Amino acid sequence: MKIRIAIGIVFCFTYNAIYAQQKDFVQYVNTLQGTNSDFTLTRGNTYPTTALPFGMHTWTPQTGKNGDGWKYQYAKDKIRGFQQAHQCSSWTRDYAVFSLFPEIGKLVVNEDDREAKFSHKNEVAKPNYYKVTFDNKITTEISPSERGAHLRFSFPKGEKSYLILDGYTRISGVEIHPKENKITGYVNNGEGFKKGWKSYFVLIFDKPFKAYGTWENKKNTINSDSTIAEGYGKGAYVQFANGEKVQVKTASSYISAAQAQLNLERELGDDKTLEQTKSKAAEVWNKSLGKIDVEGGTKADMETFYSCFFRASLFSRKFYELNEQGKPYYFSPYDGKVHDGYMFTDTGFWDTFRAQFPLTALMHPEMQGQYMQAMLAAYQQCGWLPSWSFPSEAGSMIGNHAISLFTDAWAKGIRTFDPNEALKAYAHEAFNKGPWGPANGRDGWKEYYELGFVPYTKYREATAKTLEYAYDDFCAYELAKMTGNKFYMDVFSRQMYNYKNVYDPSTRFMRGRDEKGNWRPNFDPTEWGGPFTEGNAWHWVWSVFQDTQGLIDLMGGNQNFTAKLDSVFSQPNKVNVGSYGGMIHEMKEMVVANMGQYAHGNQPIQHMVYLYNYANQPWKSQYWSRKVMDKLYSGTENGYPGDEDQGQTSSWYVLSAMGFYSVTPGTDQYVFGSPKFKKTTIRLENGKKFIINAPANSAENVYIKSAKLNGKDYTHNFITYKELANGGTLSLEMDNKPNKNRGLASEDKPFSLTKE
Repeated sequence: MKIRIAIGIVFCFTYNAIYAQQKDFVQYVNTLQGTNSDFTLTRGNTYPTTALPFGMHTWTPQTGKNGDGWKYQYAKDKIRGFQQAHQCSSWTRDYAVFSLFPEIGKLVVNEDDREAKFSHKNEVAKPNYYKVTFDNKITTEISPSERGAHLRFSFPKGEKSYLILDGYTRISGVEIHPKENKITGYVNNGEGFKKGWKSYFVLIFDKPFKAYGTWENKKNTINSDSTIAEGYGKGAYVQFANGEKVQVKTASSYISAAQAQLNLERELGDDKTLEQTKSKAAEVWNKSLGKIDVEGGTKADMETFYSCFFRASLFSRKFYELNEQGKPYYFSPYDGKVHDGYMFTDTGFWDTFRAQFPLTALMHPEMQGQYMQAMLAAYQQCGWLPSWSFPSEAGSMIGNHAISLFTDAWAKGIRTFDPNEALKAYAHEAFNKGPWGPANGRDGWKEYYELGFVPYTKYREATAKTLEYAYDDFCAYELAKMTGNKFYMDVFSRQMYNYKNVYDPSTRFMRGRDEKGNWRPNFDPTEWGGPFTEGNAWHWVWSVFQDTQGLIDLMGGNQNFTAKLDSVFSQPNKVNVGSYGGMIHEMKEMVVANMGQYAHGNQPIQHMVYLYNYANQPWKSQYWSRKVMDKLYSGTENGYPGDEDQGQTSSWYVLSAMGFYSVTPGTDQYVFGSPKFKKTTIRLENGKKFIINAPANSAENVYIKSAKLNGKDYTHNFITYKELANGGTLSLEMDNKPNKNRGLASEDKPFSLTKE
């Protein structure tokens, strides 16, 4: 009997281990999440991305014209290409793009004339596999590798079968190799590259060419039997046997044609069928998504969570390749040379410093360490830290948030870089203005230093810039403090309190001031723009990430502060368009959300619901974080309350659904909200597990009645990175009524400069 029991126990353990390994997280992901977007109202501004985690290239169907930022829109019913893509927002044009498109009957190259009709009911959109069948019965399938893809085109029986390669915008080159069933070439579309930059590609087909030729997409002229073309928008076409089913493997490289071939052989060489690539990609995604295993939610909850976690796992994108020895190296978009090491791109720190990077620090600390090295490499190669990489430095938006990433990494034990070099690079940002956009260096740096604020109207969005500069200066101070650099502690210790200089006690809002210190007249807190960036005073008054207690003190104490927080939701959702002159999509999204002046569709206010934790009302953070998750997110084509923005809006949901959020990147704390699921298992890179156990959690039981960390009472309104990384269990007793006595002690409140 004992032997039987022992065998049974072994069987159960073995079965459970196998089951855990085979758990299918991919099934919950819908890559169409957020694609029902347009210029006036965005539900994510996403496209159905087929890619591996942080992959160098992605693939997508294309409903928009070549060069149009609106790459794929759910409302459209025609596709004109399947393209290699990198775009991180519909508001930016893409780079290193070429596309493929299947046709039957007659060869038509013009992108407007060749597009084919489809229905979403004939579309499958998963991270590892995209499939669509057109109304004309052609089927396209795509499965990804890190730097390439495996595609299959199935043509209806008896029909002439063509495949068009479109060179997209700007210069391209193609060469057809009929005896090898191969096409090679390059594209150089994109902005900000050094002269002569090329993205090399190779395509290998498993079926012979019946006919072939080249063409160009400016006048759509075709050259039959031509095998080589180079110039503006040059492309190629090939014809197969009628009704053929054709597989093509493709990969690209920013370094050389030989590296493109190596990428293809290494990543796709062993895959005889698309099914093999699809299966391998599913395995990669299940391992990645399985790092956070949530249980005890509805199917819709699971779909929302894993679709968001998928988006959060795409950015920043790898921009490095592996040489013949398997060592990382990359073509630098900053100086146009090839360097050893790591490089990443396609992110805007103004969005992603808030949640995307704090999530990555927790789930992918090794990659986060590589990223820190890459930022310093970018500084060495172009003389400036990156702020908005696409793929080189654009300087878009505001702030100098590379320092936030450095400080956040160091605070969390990720110490792969020289902090003194990081501080030196940041000081160069803080006391200079670069040649590119407003976040390349610092707009108004001299006045900010001398006056303690950026004056408006001398500089656009001056008050928003003041607030973010003060936070960044705090990060520099904190990194200097952690590493014993007294010089930079002294440099930035005063400036990190500069938020106080744009706070008007008479209105209890941040406001614009001119060079003489006068407040901007005719103040309306619902007025967008002017001294603010993509928001109004209701949104920006909370942007004191480093010193919430200091902001509480400015407002006259906890009661005034929490009343102000409450007012965000109780105010009418009216809009004064201000300096924008008309409704922009962010305004419309706030109105549609119908949560007062709360505008979660844009970044400045996304941390605000967590600020009750600092002012003796933590239960309201629990209530509102759940409210935002439930009301503003889904796993559908309407899945987001605004732009998804390179993983940031998704990362907000992923962190919040686990029950906490990174209010102050640059510290080791994550501030509590209310977990979405009954159980969450975080599988950490160090092999440990952290479990959030909330068995009574439900749509009604959103409040934390009590908490225990590893069996001991836990009253803090935050948890540290170290506590998470050490593994363990956070047990939460959930209730439908708030516990108004928990988490009120000073030591239970999260970090604030004033408190410290």
